[in-house]
Amino acid sequence: MNKKQLKFIIGSVVIVAAIGYLVITGISKTSVYYLTVDELLSRGDSVFGEGVRVEGKVLDGSIKKDPSGLKVDFRITDGKKDIAVHYEGIIPDLFVDGRDVVVEGKYRREGIFTAHTLLTSCPSKYESAGKDHPQEVKKI
Repeated sequence: MNKKQLKFIIGSVVIVAAIGYLVITGISKTSVYYLTVDELLSRGDSVFGEGVRVEGKVLDGSIKKDPSGLKVDFRITDGKKDIAVHYEGIIPDLFVDGRDVVVEGKYRREGIFTAHTLLTSCPSKYESAGKDHPQEVKKI
């Protein structure tokens, strides 16, 4: 192997290693996992002040909107446990009682999850056809 080939191989290895390092550190710093309410609460003190995403269903009757329309307090549940959530920002149109939501933010020692992101799931666009649904589409 001559000197030129050796430089090329070393340069290639350095570039591949640098790209790999950037991808791995970028993913690890920006990835946030979804937790259920029960998983969040079972982690104890380790979650206080940490950025997390929590998935749950809005408890019926728990939504309390501020008159400004940019603040809302509500509770989410995973069917086992529930937590209080405080969110400030634009409230999605689909945000209603019983809706599945994902909140991203920090869980405080006071037992309140302060969310900076509120995402709602969309209702299914596809529903099963009723008995009145035609089996065949007629062409005009």
